[in-house]
Amino acid sequence: MLGRISAFWARIEITLAALLAAGVTLLILLNVVTRNIGAALFWVDELAIYAMVWMTFLGASAALHYGHTVAITIMTDRLPAAVQHVIARLVDAIVLGFALAMLWFCWLWFAPAALIGNGFDVEAFQGATFNFIYAEPTATLGVKKAWVWLAMPVFALGATLHALANMLGRSPLPQEAAE
Repeated sequence: MLGRISAFWARIEITLAALLAAGVTLLILLNVVTRNIGAALFWVDELAIYAMVWMTFLGASAALHYGHTVAITIMTDRLPAAVQHVIARLVDAIVLGFALAMLWFCWLWFAPAALIGNGFDVEAFQGATFNFIYAEPTATLGVKKAWVWLAMPVFALGATLHALANMLGRSPLPQEAAE
């Protein structure tokens, strides 16, 4: 069940990342055209950067599901299958630990409980926590940076889901490796 949820979420992540990649391409093309005609749109650069940030985090999370992450296997390839299996489990545990730690740090950073406790009043939240995450605007777009930074907790949730699904879904030690 968890594997199917992970697969479904990975498909959503890949679809959104692909749309964002197309968006980045179009934004850069728009930027080239407008600069060439002498009517540069400065917000285009910033929007392209934020789209690329979101694309990267979504793609990285989906890569965990599909097993397309970067790995150096020069040593592990030479080990017996049983040891490779243990190392793969250890890597899954480390990735899960990282994802859970990132979730925790995002929880502390975004402080949703404090925001709710202050009745979603951003100024009261800032006064109580000295956390200005919900107030800082982007340089040219004027949108709150919290919308951009939201890519990190979304990544952390996806990474946690995929890492947990990988850990629980990994087949037990192959019979021939156990002998």
